[in-house]
Amino acid sequence: MPLKETFLSLKKAQALLALQNRSQKDAALLAAAAAIDGARAAVLSANAADVERARRGGMKDALVDRLFLDGRRVDAMIEGIKTVADLEDPVGRVKAGWKTPDGLFIEECTVPLGVAAIIYESRPNVTADAASLAYKAGCAILLRGSSAALDSNRAITAAIKQGLKAGGGIAEAVELADSGDHGDVDEILSARGLVDVALPRGGHDLIRRVVENARVPVIETGEGNCHIFVDASADIPEALDIVENAKVQKPGACNAVETVLVHREILSAFMPALAARLAGRVELRCDAASKAAVSGSGEYPAGLRVKDAVEEDWTEEFLDYILAVKTVDSVDQAIEHINRCGTRHSEAILGNDMKNAETFCQKVDAACVYVNASTRFTDGGMFGFGAELGISTQKFHARGPMGLDALTTIKYRISGRGHIRGGQ
Repeated sequence: MPLKETFLSLKKAQALLALQNRSQKDAALLAAAAAIDGARAAVLSANAADVERARRGGMKDALVDRLFLDGRRVDAMIEGIKTVADLEDPVGRVKAGWKTPDGLFIEECTVPLGVAAIIYESRPNVTADAASLAYKAGCAILLRGSSAALDSNRAITAAIKQGLKAGGGIAEAVELADSGDHGDVDEILSARGLVDVALPRGGHDLIRRVVENARVPVIETGEGNCHIFVDASADIPEALDIVENAKVQKPGACNAVETVLVHREILSAFMPALAARLAGRVELRCDAASKAAVSGSGEYPAGLRVKDAVEEDWTEEFLDYILAVKTVDSVDQAIEHINRCGTRHSEAILGNDMKNAETFCQKVDAACVYVNASTRFTDGGMFGFGAELGISTQKFHARGPMGLDALTTIKYRISGRGHIRGGQ
């Protein structure tokens, strides 16, 4: 149906969904999870077609991995929906209550945000995550994925809607914009009064397009130019494990590390070990000091790719097997670099000097700050949210991994006994 009709249908469905209690919403979500399980073969077949098209089109491997589904990833989608169903209902909570001097009783209550639209790239798991979170929060949602994942998103959305209906829920609260027309995004962003919030989730160009053109409210998720600072006090074997995990485990993720900052005092011990660990897998883009420290003899480990870093590398989200390396002289210099070049996403310090760790945590401007842990933990599932809508790097009501609370807002309920206001 035309998007204007879809918006109106979602608005109507959301008004009905807002009246559902927790047991009704949970039953529908569990039925949706079961429906995805039942449609597993169709989902995997659709995804295989998407992946084949992406590879023929020259998509790089790290981004193909974001698109790819297998049985384990379908299991994770199903478990994510079940986890969301197990969470407390975010709607109807009384966050605070107080009485004014003239006897009015005021309560601050949570209510659904309304109709949400999520605009996202590649990852078909976002379809299930966003739909389940929105439904549990009492919000209707329009899913607008990328053309790269179109067949996958169609199959997953069809299963979710079938499950919601079978579970006695409101299937019309979840819709997919599947025309493949880029004009859909502009129509979504102009739908004032019909779309209550737009959520962009993807790379720099997508997020910039949404933020610059939206006439509806936007919760801005951010690209992830994430950093790890290896302090002079770091335990080298532990630091190597963390950096390797943050770069290699899933390089196409927004929480993968893109730049490692190494304290000069530990450079000669850390860099040869890092080079040996990543040789054959990751290209290093080094400043002069870190490049010289890779091998005192000038011989690199077999398979190691090293390039001279250029200024653009410090602000790049590679989403690939590429790691920039820069030498710093202090924790303050590392903080200055991160705050200047980072995207306010996820930043880490590795070391045993707790004073430096505290300084880092206080001064780094980011949604998530880590001490002696991989940045890969910035994720709604890892944080116990079951799923996530994205990682917000803004500073309004939602920041970091966005779960159920990000799709609620406040309504004040005021009770009186014939109160009228006097004076001015």
